[in-house]
Amino acid sequence: MDGDNTDEVTTEEALQRAKAKEMDLVEVSPLSSPPVCKIMDFGTYLYSQKKKDRKQKRASKQTETKTIRLSIRTESHDLDVKAKQARKFLEDRNTVKVVVIFKGREMAHGDLGEQKLHEFFGLIEDVANIEQEPKRQGYQMTMILNPLK
Repeated sequence: MDGDNTDEVTTEEALQRAKAKEMDLVEVSPLSSPPVCKIMDFGTYLYSQKKKDRKQKRASKQTETKTIRLSIRTESHDLDVKAKQARKFLEDRNTVKVVVIFKGREMAHGDLGEQKLHEFFGLIEDVANIEQEPKRQGYQMTMILNPLK
């Protein structure tokens, strides 16, 4: 019943042993024949289970999609700053959506937007991979990056 002691005893005797140790008799495997029980402190067991569940829930944090906005006129220093921010997001296991916004006559220069996205990816390619290649959607072009496994 306790630890390495595996006896086959009656329910009454098992309950007496549990009472003598001031613990609970807990049914571990009710479907087996005969049912398997364990002498333990059930309150402590429930506490440790809740603690394990909380730890597991904390570890499986939902990933978010973070957005970085660029323009085809974004200069190299600003691009470095935004790449540093994206790197931080990727290290936190988040997905990063990089968006190039086109204004006015820039709409005619989709190739410049694509160049800017590839230049941005070049700055963070050691921590990211491309989930979705640059894609034009109206007045903006988007690219989605995932953290490396």
